[in-house]
Amino acid sequence: MPGTDGPAVIRSTLRQQIADALRDEVLAGRLEPGQEFTVKEIAEQYGVSATPVREALVNLTAQGLLDADQHRGFRVHEHTLDDYRGMLEARGLVADGIFRELMANGDARPDAGEALISVRRRGEEAARAACAGDLNVLIGYDLRFWRELSALFGNPYLSDFLHRLRVKSWVCAVTHLRRESDRNGGDLRGRLWSRHTELVDALAHRDPRGAHDIVREYNAHSLGLIERLAAE
Repeated sequence: MPGTDGPAVIRSTLRQQIADALRDEVLAGRLEPGQEFTVKEIAEQYGVSATPVREALVNLTAQGLLDADQHRGFRVHEHTLDDYRGMLEARGLVADGIFRELMANGDARPDAGEALISVRRRGEEAARAACAGDLNVLIGYDLRFWRELSALFGNPYLSDFLHRLRVKSWVCAVTHLRRESDRNGGDLRGRLWSRHTELVDALAHRDPRGAHDIVREYNAHSLGLIERLAAE
């Protein structure tokens, strides 16, 4: 019966909305590593019941963004530089697999060319934000860029895994980047990776080796920047 699933669907949607909102709070630096909160506090903040909030927090805990404490509620997970290094290595391996598959099966998709054009537009916006040092805009477009690019692979599980991995790597990096941006009017212009469109062009020209080199340079650039900022 159509009406029987209504409340469950609404609750599921609300849970996802809360999870997305809290994830964005972490990415924006408004929820900082180690910061603690309870289900009751979040429920009151968003004006909702405790059940979808608890489900959202458990979901974010499973993704590694939060830590659960049986007696004190939840807190934002504190990532280390070793965590970040591991994330970069993992996402590089996943990206290589996606690139190889795209090169092998790209011609089987009649809309592959159009899809890459769409992804390239996201890359242009991400690159523009990176050059301007606009971290908020960059994170949004970068996540969309990689989500759409990985979706071309046709494996939703792999695409979702890479997306969650990239969210975690941004959460790990954003603490250092925002601290630098706030420190004495620190400017991030020209310091953020901005070769998104070159990556799309390499794939469009069926050059997985070139794509691999671009991503390897991306990871090296990101790690070097975060290590320098952490040392400061």
